[in-house]
Amino acid sequence: MSAADDSFGQEPESAVSLPDLRGSILASVSRSFYLSIRLLPKKLRDPVSQGYLLARASDTIADTTELSIELRSEKLRLLARGIQGEALGDAIVDLSAALAPLQKNKAERALIKSVQPCLDWLEQSDVLDREEVRTVLELINRGQILDLERFRDPKRIVALETSAELDEYTYLVAGSAGEFWTRLCFRHLRKFATRSEDEMLATAKRYGMGLQLINILRDAGTDLRAGRCYFPDDELAVAAMEPSQILREPERFQPIYGKWREKAERGIEAGLQYARAIRNCRVRIATVLPALIGARTLAVLRDAGATALRRHIKVPRREVRAIVVSLVLGFGARSRIESLYRDLSR
Repeated sequence: MSAADDSFGQEPESAVSLPDLRGSILASVSRSFYLSIRLLPKKLRDPVSQGYLLARASDTIADTTELSIELRSEKLRLLARGIQGEALGDAIVDLSAALAPLQKNKAERALIKSVQPCLDWLEQSDVLDREEVRTVLELINRGQILDLERFRDPKRIVALETSAELDEYTYLVAGSAGEFWTRLCFRHLRKFATRSEDEMLATAKRYGMGLQLINILRDAGTDLRAGRCYFPDDELAVAAMEPSQILREPERFQPIYGKWREKAERGIEAGLQYARAIRNCRVRIATVLPALIGARTLAVLRDAGATALRRHIKVPRREVRAIVVSLVLGFGARSRIESLYRDLSR
């Protein structure tokens, strides 16, 4: 990408560089997903990295609780317009200058400062890749804005009304990312999969939605304390529960929680089906890694039972590294993946 490299090379020394975006900034905010990105063939890394960084930046804006819901929605919409290629003058630079000091996390502060360079990088990328990134981010940004609008008052716990609303949310912010990954792979990799593109798109959608459900299950206690209940009100009503009762009576809530945990497990199984169909072993490893980490997370959540709402559930870095090493040493073999899945799901 000579044009992009030349442009970034002309930036002042203090500016964020393209190597910074691809390297230290991406690594600092993407945790285990950075490992997946590094395993991808070079032609896939840039669009996946661009999509991740901009989605993470918009998510950081949505989570900046020092700002009102109205201001966060306004800033999110502004960034969404910039992502879609609208000329905004210095508005994005001003957005970064206003929001970066509000970020307590050093990595997120650096990311917010890097929003304009991320947009410049996107603008200079391959036209088809750029359109794919913009397509998926339009859906992700829509989901993020919808989330802000639904949960406006942190002092009052509000639940989604139906399971269809939860499915819509998990599709917008994660199922769409599975489709994005699939379209990129079919376009850039010859004989990407043993299954058709339509089959892989449908499976990737379920996989992405399952991964987002795991995030919701893992963060349920924190979300409830912040006024957000992603578990449908109609299901709570059947159990004669109000959203405000979940934290006080977690045992009564377990049948509902368990139902969505089982749906997340089916999403992970879809991820394994997806990975089995991939011919390239490096891409297979990159694709299946989130599923294996997700399987381990679900096992910990299952063992935690009702206490999961009071605990911070996270797979330790040493376990993630062990999964990666096992996959790489096994050359991403399907048999190794199945064995790891069985062990991690126990």
